[in-house]
Amino acid sequence: MLNMTAYQSNASVVAHLKPSLLWQWFARICAIPHPSHHEEALANHIMDWAISCGLSARRDGVGNVIITKPATCGMEDRESIALQAHLDMVPQANADTLHDFTQDSIILRTNPENPNWLMATGTTLGADNGIGMASCLAVLQSDDLAHPAIEVLLTMTEETGMVGVFGLQAGELKSKLMINTDTEEIGEVYVGCAGGIDANVQLPCKQIDNHFDSSFVFAIKGLSGGHSGIDIHKNRGNAIKILSRILAMVLPKFDGKFAIANLKGGTLRNAIPREANITLACDEMTQGDLMTALQSAFDVVFDEIKKAEPKAVCVIKKTAKANKVLGIKDTARIIHLVNALPNGVVRNSDMANNTVETSLSFGVLSLDELGLNANLLIRSLVESGKDAVCQTINSLATLAGASAEFVGSYVGWNPDEYSKITRLTNELYAKILGHEPEVKVIHAGLECGLIKQSHPEMDIVSIGPTIKNAHSPQEMVHIDSVNTYWQLLTQILANAPKKA
Repeated sequence: MLNMTAYQSNASVVAHLKPSLLWQWFARICAIPHPSHHEEALANHIMDWAISCGLSARRDGVGNVIITKPATCGMEDRESIALQAHLDMVPQANADTLHDFTQDSIILRTNPENPNWLMATGTTLGADNGIGMASCLAVLQSDDLAHPAIEVLLTMTEETGMVGVFGLQAGELKSKLMINTDTEEIGEVYVGCAGGIDANVQLPCKQIDNHFDSSFVFAIKGLSGGHSGIDIHKNRGNAIKILSRILAMVLPKFDGKFAIANLKGGTLRNAIPREANITLACDEMTQGDLMTALQSAFDVVFDEIKKAEPKAVCVIKKTAKANKVLGIKDTARIIHLVNALPNGVVRNSDMANNTVETSLSFGVLSLDELGLNANLLIRSLVESGKDAVCQTINSLATLAGASAEFVGSYVGWNPDEYSKITRLTNELYAKILGHEPEVKVIHAGLECGLIKQSHPEMDIVSIGPTIKNAHSPQEMVHIDSVNTYWQLLTQILANAPKKA
């Protein structure tokens, strides 16, 4: 449901920005909670609006929103174009921000250090893919744009498994040309993307009564986080991996002298973890030395990462004695397994310059009554690269006595050198920019590959404004780049090729 107070607040922040329709739609989108798996209110709001405007609107079998608009006068002989965005956003908040993404609106603000960037207040902004969605809706609402027949596809739950495009049935869209709006760098045109798969590793462990007399929490905080595909090559710290490395550093000296009571890191498979913490049980006489050793180990790691992660900190504080802990052997097994599981860039592409081919991000770690649960997201431009990482993880899991399950595989999007929509986009973009755009392949998972599975004749290009730090509370969108993106989008529509 639209929160009018939040909408009015957001609308006032963007009131002076151009293009007005796009920014007002973004203000409205932010006022309606729409994290992954909770997009229904936003989808219904958009459906109600479209129907009230006399547009043809429907939901498909998995809830995707599909809205059509006829060609403007004189454009009836042009090829129909589909515009595509996803409805959901990644929910991440700063530790000191109380925010229920299923109930609370995103509150907009400009960046105090640079007013040409728009941010949210303590949370992810949802410019990924809210700006793209807003541009699609602005095109539908506008009465002064020249365009061919338009189909707008807004997909469900892209960020946690691409649910909407997995369920998109053949023939739902009639257009043969599509503009995906999920790219995050102005001046770049994307014509391919990585595929991906989730790796879920489980290590059975047994909880026992705690015979130690003291407990404390050791936490890693203050990391930048970010998008697990776009930012994976930027040397950003992974809180889970830093935590496990430090534990592995101190384990030889303190083996048998502490046990794990609780363990948690990260919140989303496709976001680089910003925080991780572990509750350790030990004897009072050991606690001081163990705390000192952990702090010293952190200092060693921080000295390596301080340029990329200047705000990284470790927090050590005493807590109430835990009732249950893992056994000494299980404690060591967990430390070794989590430390051994790979993370980061595996290989750079030989085909696409300055592009990661294969990577994985250790996204979520937790402990429950059955044992350890680890979730990693593997990405690759080539299926064999994805398979190779799966085999590595499976081998490590087998050696550790754990199990590995691989789910949610989705294909990449291979470039088409004969693409009609890419040639048109490049030509128009060069006129707007004053120079040729960069044509690239992205190491993130766009929905284009899966859309081409259900609609193999679809010719797709991906464009968008500049968005930094997506999937983290530092997410921000460059305001001027949104206007440039809008110019390109509307120029493509106005110059749609004639029907064959």
